[in-house]
Amino acid sequence: MKKTLLPFLLLISLIAVAQVKGKITDAKNEPLSFVSIYLDKTTKGTTSNDNGDYFLETNKLGKQVVVFQFLGYKTLKKEVNITSFPFELNVKLEQENIQLDEISISTKENPADRIIRNVIANKDKNTDKYANYTAKFYSRGLTRIKDLPKKFLGQEMGDLGGGLDSTRSGIVYLSETFSNISFQKKPKKFKEIITASKVSGEDNGVSFNRAEESDINLYDNSIEVFNNLISPISTNAFSYYRYKLEGTFYDKNGKLINKIKLIPKRKNDRVFEGSIYVVEDDWALYGSDLTTTGVQVNLPFVNSLGVKQSYNYSDKVDAWVLVTQTIAFDIKFLGFKPQGKFSYVYSDYNFNPSFNENTFTNEVLSFKENATKKDSVFWNTLRPVPLTKEESQDYALKDSIKVVRKSEKFLDSLDNRSNKFKLLSPITGYSYRDTYEKWSLSFSGLINDFGFNTVQGFKTSLGASYYKRLNDEGKWWSVGFDVDYGFSDKRARPTFYFSKKWNNFSRPRMYITGGVITAQFNRRNAVKPLDNFVLSLFRRQNVLKIYEKEFARIGFSEEIKNGVFFSSSLEYANRKPLFNTTNYSFVSEEKYQPYTSNNPLEPGNFTSSVFTAHKIATLNMGLRFVFGQKYLTYPDSKFNIGNEKYPTLSLNYRKTFAADNTEFNSDVLIATLRQDVNTGNYGELFYKIRAGAFLKKKDIPFMDNLQVVGNEMFFVTDVNRKNNFGLLDYYQYYTNDKYAEAHIEHNFKGAILGRIPLINKLNFHLIGSAKTMFMSDAKPYSEYAVGLDNIGFGKWRLLRVDYVKSVNGGNRKSGWLFGLNMSF
Repeated sequence: MKKTLLPFLLLISLIAVAQVKGKITDAKNEPLSFVSIYLDKTTKGTTSNDNGDYFLETNKLGKQVVVFQFLGYKTLKKEVNITSFPFELNVKLEQENIQLDEISISTKENPADRIIRNVIANKDKNTDKYANYTAKFYSRGLTRIKDLPKKFLGQEMGDLGGGLDSTRSGIVYLSETFSNISFQKKPKKFKEIITASKVSGEDNGVSFNRAEESDINLYDNSIEVFNNLISPISTNAFSYYRYKLEGTFYDKNGKLINKIKLIPKRKNDRVFEGSIYVVEDDWALYGSDLTTTGVQVNLPFVNSLGVKQSYNYSDKVDAWVLVTQTIAFDIKFLGFKPQGKFSYVYSDYNFNPSFNENTFTNEVLSFKENATKKDSVFWNTLRPVPLTKEESQDYALKDSIKVVRKSEKFLDSLDNRSNKFKLLSPITGYSYRDTYEKWSLSFSGLINDFGFNTVQGFKTSLGASYYKRLNDEGKWWSVGFDVDYGFSDKRARPTFYFSKKWNNFSRPRMYITGGVITAQFNRRNAVKPLDNFVLSLFRRQNVLKIYEKEFARIGFSEEIKNGVFFSSSLEYANRKPLFNTTNYSFVSEEKYQPYTSNNPLEPGNFTSSVFTAHKIATLNMGLRFVFGQKYLTYPDSKFNIGNEKYPTLSLNYRKTFAADNTEFNSDVLIATLRQDVNTGNYGELFYKIRAGAFLKKKDIPFMDNLQVVGNEMFFVTDVNRKNNFGLLDYYQYYTNDKYAEAHIEHNFKGAILGRIPLINKLNFHLIGSAKTMFMSDAKPYSEYAVGLDNIGFGKWRLLRVDYVKSVNGGNRKSGWLFGLNMSF
């Protein structure tokens, strides 16, 4: 044992001291953070922390040149003779003397425009030099919060892990990650293997500091991570930016560096502000210091986002490569004020990697075994950026209390506080938890399913459920019941359910449910209960049409292979007609049309239904294919992120059988193809195609027909708008034969209106859409719309307006639709 352990301890000791370390300050002795430090003519480096402290790994003794590079300050090359480790090297950086060349400003053309055009023209040439590489990646994420409210929506917020002081301010998230990354430019592929991950106060240590998610590649036309902000060196950047040459200076190798100020052409457009630094003649990025706001990234709760980058010259590929980056954020939302910074260090580039067909797969992120179990010795020896005193204290504090906070006594004390039954609990709901034993008992309040329809009148439900978590990998089961009660029809409808899931990887899930419910005639649940509530009580439009179903159902679903999802269910039901039992509304019949019947095809027929009572069995089987699906593998779960290059295809087979009347038995196939496409500077494209066909045309119950989703609301949400027909009555189209529908929409963002003087100052986004539907025994129906998105004030720009025209044979109709776009 001693023979095995001794070499390891000697190695750890050598690593611990084989470094250059010190402090970096400015002329006023103020610490400088985010300074890039590296060995000359290499990409092996690090960065300083918030206190200006750094340490640089090297095991080479003798003369070496250490380079200190920081935007706005003169690059310092320090030749040192390292005789022993650790070697201390403290330095002061002087502010860069940026001068504006009089010759440059005497030309007719804006000199900054000339520089930017050269950068754009040489983008491919520069990035092709490191089209393939591997590198080591280190990230650190830190989030602080100020004046955290004690309660939010009536719930106690606690101390968020123990990092808050008496003013309820402090660190709420601190994490670190070591990764090995691989990149290929054409076709673009990325792979990250996390070798170590740590989260302050957490046992599992799963940090979410992904390298690909932090990729702020200004050479791309748009920055996907920042909601597709336009890069200042995009191919159409001159439509969004003006540029000013603020001055020049020479770097450590005598290269002329140009500092270019970015001036947005329109306030609140999808752009950055700040400066980029460009290497003359190479026309490559030397650094960036950029800011943007929540308005630009369409996240109203964000006050600001900041990005700083430093590039280093590599003589191996004659190119400037990214070595350090920080992303800072400032958020204010509903009383919460988090601020933070994520720092990244890229090192040990290999520009001639040996990639093969197995290098890149659909798995873009994985964890090495025990990556979340590394001890403090590992982190203290290999961490490239030293911890600040505050960060060290946070680790120490939370590591010391996490054992206590996992204890039964502590968890019971928390549960005792949250488990108190309150005066409003019967209305809002109540949960009793035993966190240590991993179970909970919940009661749904009276407002949980409160609503109104003309069949049940005002309705509500009461229910209870039990949940048991079996492990941390997603295995659990739950059981529960609900009782739905209508105050007008005086009918209670009970339901029960049991559900079990086995893991968070393929997510196999089985459920059993049954009871009595009211179901919509349109299986796609075209009418939202809240919409019907508003239309009924304020306009006397009872658009929701329902029937009663006594049923028992069993179902199962699982991702059987990456990107292939299977689902199935078998149900036996007794279906019964329902009729209106109330005429109540907040408004009188004198001002509005009277209520229609519950018969979706005969609104004036209050005595008979669209179908006769019957019993029938239904088998559903479905497959969903997410082609080329990319995914992340965590130690306890698999997270799918899709692949926007390819569409998603859904196939469903539905068979009804064992009916009282054999004519009711049917077989139908339904296919859906949909895709969201990011078109970069030209906005976002969405399309969806859905088609269905019965194997044999038969006189089946109305609810088994294929139907489209209509709309009779004046105000619609973004989700509804992509699936429905804006001017089509809810029950106008149905078929027991064949049908197809298609939806396409393009949000041009600022690509069109941003080019029109004066209008471009409004920052509205132009949207065009078209929808069409073909159905057997019916005339085709089409809609065309033009709309404006991003309407609002300041950073709250969530309103959307569409003008829609429909064509149905010789019938034409037009109207306005308003709504909120919540797709940030």
